[in-house]
Amino acid sequence: MVAATGNADTSVGHGELIKAVDHALTTHGRALLTGPAGAGKTEVVRAVAAAAEARRESVLRLAPEAADQWIPEASAAALLASVPAAALDQLSGPQRTAIALLRREADAPRAGRDHIALRLAVVEVLRTLAARQPVLLVLDNAQWLDAESTDLLRFALRLTPPRVRVLVAECVQGGAPVGEALCGAGAPAIRVPPLGADEVAELLVRHCLPARLAGRIHQASGGNPRLALALGHSLAEAAEARDSSAHHADPLPVSGQAREVARRLLAGVPAQARRTLLLAALASRPTTSLLRRAGRPDAEAELAEAERAALVRVGEDGTVEFTAGALPTALAADAGWPERAAGHAALAAAVDDPVQAVRHRALAVDTPDQWLAAEITEAAAVCRRRGQRVLAAELGLLAAERTPSWLAGEELARLVAAAEDAGWAGRADLARRATRAVLARDASSADRVRARLAVIDAAGQALGALDETFAYAMDEAAGDPSLQAAVQLRIAWKHNLSDGDPVRSRDAAAEAGRLAALGGDQTAEAMALTVRARMGRILGDTDAEEILAEALALPAPEVPLGMRNAPQYLAVRHALFDDRLADARRQLMVLLPAVQRTGSAEDVFEVLRSLTEVELRSGRCEAASAHARRALELTIEAGLSPGPAWYVAAMAEATGGSFARAAGYARRGIQASQEEQDQVFLSRSLHALGLVELATGEAAKAVATLRRVAALEAAQQVVDPSVLRWHGELAEALIAADAPGEAAELLDRVGTVALRLGRTGVVAALDRARGLCLSAQGEADEAVHLLEATAQRFDALQLPLERGRTLLALARVERRRRRRAPARAALRAAAEVFALAGAAPWTELAREPAPGEGGGAQAAAAVLTEAETRLALLVSQGASNQEAAAKLFLSVKTVEARLTRIYQKLDVRSRAQLATALRTR
Repeated sequence: MVAATGNADTSVGHGELIKAVDHALTTHGRALLTGPAGAGKTEVVRAVAAAAEARRESVLRLAPEAADQWIPEASAAALLASVPAAALDQLSGPQRTAIALLRREADAPRAGRDHIALRLAVVEVLRTLAARQPVLLVLDNAQWLDAESTDLLRFALRLTPPRVRVLVAECVQGGAPVGEALCGAGAPAIRVPPLGADEVAELLVRHCLPARLAGRIHQASGGNPRLALALGHSLAEAAEARDSSAHHADPLPVSGQAREVARRLLAGVPAQARRTLLLAALASRPTTSLLRRAGRPDAEAELAEAERAALVRVGEDGTVEFTAGALPTALAADAGWPERAAGHAALAAAVDDPVQAVRHRALAVDTPDQWLAAEITEAAAVCRRRGQRVLAAELGLLAAERTPSWLAGEELARLVAAAEDAGWAGRADLARRATRAVLARDASSADRVRARLAVIDAAGQALGALDETFAYAMDEAAGDPSLQAAVQLRIAWKHNLSDGDPVRSRDAAAEAGRLAALGGDQTAEAMALTVRARMGRILGDTDAEEILAEALALPAPEVPLGMRNAPQYLAVRHALFDDRLADARRQLMVLLPAVQRTGSAEDVFEVLRSLTEVELRSGRCEAASAHARRALELTIEAGLSPGPAWYVAAMAEATGGSFARAAGYARRGIQASQEEQDQVFLSRSLHALGLVELATGEAAKAVATLRRVAALEAAQQVVDPSVLRWHGELAEALIAADAPGEAAELLDRVGTVALRLGRTGVVAALDRARGLCLSAQGEADEAVHLLEATAQRFDALQLPLERGRTLLALARVERRRRRRAPARAALRAAAEVFALAGAAPWTELAREPAPGEGGGAQAAAAVLTEAETRLALLVSQGASNQEAAAKLFLSVKTVEARLTRIYQKLDVRSRAQLATALRTR
């Protein structure tokens, strides 16, 4: 009974919370920890108790279970059973007798016991323990205390000395709260917050679950750790059962353990409130007024109970939102068919949207109906025009289910349309469901191919596992050039994204274009030319722009394969690559409302991604961060592949937010891209991580990370250095890691290509690294001249952040040759540039140290390279050569040679003198 109930691994994300509880206990002596079941209260309590024990405090624990609330004084008996016998020996006779009776006969009749003696005994025990050492009394699961134990503890805790501190953890749902009564009215109440999407991702990684599912699981769990893990395990088990990997857009199965956790969360609300919650779960956009019209006159009061239990949030306008997406699923699953049907019938009469009225009427019956099926089909068409493709897909499937068997042709057409809507919306689960139904019928080859293409389109970045689908689609498309062109086009995308092979992608696109022209499909022909132009840019083909112009010259009707694959969008990307940022931004602002109207989440994401990159390079970090947040929210909401969104978030944070958060996003992007075999965004997320490592002084790590980028780019045969600009960063990292020779070779090789292709922005970035390389090779004057000229070039190109980074490099070079005034001037200029752009982490890097703040070490290090500075600091702090070599990823021989140079530069002969030099110079 006294064992604490197991919670999820909630050490993730609760470090600050544990500190807050410790602070409350230190300042007030009492603390109340609240939150829903599974939020992590038990783990927080354990961490606080462990810290108290480490301080040699006496810790008393009580963690009742649900059944204990019905046994009078059961919890009091369990608490006293954990008290050391020595503390009981000093009690008076009646007090010892009362405790003995309680411990022996906790479930016996209470008549005849001396309850006054028992209460005084508890007080005396706590006082005795506190006289020896501080006491922490931990009451977990306080909602399950029996009433008699609650009264006894409330009496005792009022009379305890200050050296007895009390931590009460209580679930917010079910029954009357007892925590405040135990702690007193003035005790701080600390609520366990839900985990953020980042923390859910970390939790999944710790439990060997796919990180790419973090967004969906965060949305479905509401950040509840126990529910998040249960959902993750359920999804992994479902994927294993069907012998395939879990897809990022699959529905989260609220079954097994996940359903039990959801039921526990819902258990605290009374039956009337639960009926109102069921109606809210069945509605698409529930509001209090809708629920009242649907037959729940006390909806506000009942929802208020659910809100206190942290199940819903009710907005000022009456909108109702479940805190966890799994809750409405569990409510609907646990309700019987008659109850669900009655709820849909009530909502059909209450909603004011005709589309939703048709949907609810269809869900209120389960028999085929020719006229109802036709109404649903028309509603799906309305949703398609509105850009609501997910709802269109759901309605299409519903229309097919309600179609009588003697209308097989109409049923098949509705299934194919549903599959295509799902493919457009990126809903792999709905696309697979519709396609399975199509393939099970006597469908034509064209319908079968259209359905299979929908599955491919819904897969997002995860095309690597669809080889069989591609093979069947090619076989069934034989003899129809237009269908063959559509399949070949998607094969071209796969060769680029999953295989990292732009040459095969370009060749497949050429074949797709030939077939499209043969079939008279100008839209597919334009798309194929677009892929050829995109791959040509990557491969450094001189005719890439001509091919793009050819694609742009073709008619531009509605784009059935997505704006992200259209020549108009590629023209924006080329403008970004060429640093024509004003042109790119102007075109993106035209595309954004257009793609929002189409209802393609992937198209909207792509435009937001490009806007983020344009704003970052333009030095508008706040606007870039806003676009990145929208892109991440859209990814989670629509169930898109998360790797690209985490890359975008990493770049926004690395420039305008926090290096630490940027590194976290980048690592999640790396993992998600690896899981989905997405070579393109794997390179990008690695680049983002390498940039952060370089900026934060971890040169050895940056070299290792950026070398992975170089290897991936080489494997993908990327020639044009403007597509992903990692080359300058790798050169700078090599210089900082004391490898200027290798850096110079890289700069010469890439510089030749950049000059040949006319990539002026890339050349300038390479020259910044070249300036640092010259400085490391002892050519300080040439380095300063080159860096000053490069800063002016970035100014002319209107790339403020690149100019700021160049000024930082200039300050570093000036410091090394002990020219303090020019160094300070360059540093101040860089700080002004970064501050104006809102580049917070870079502004901090450019901050001049206050008097006495690290001045000695900086003065001494001014004559050292960055690599030498890091080694000097490690050695001065007591690291051996072997330890320093391990931390810096170097050989011991390299450390010894570098240390010799450091001694010579600082004119010291020992480690002690080195430490003194760093402290005093």
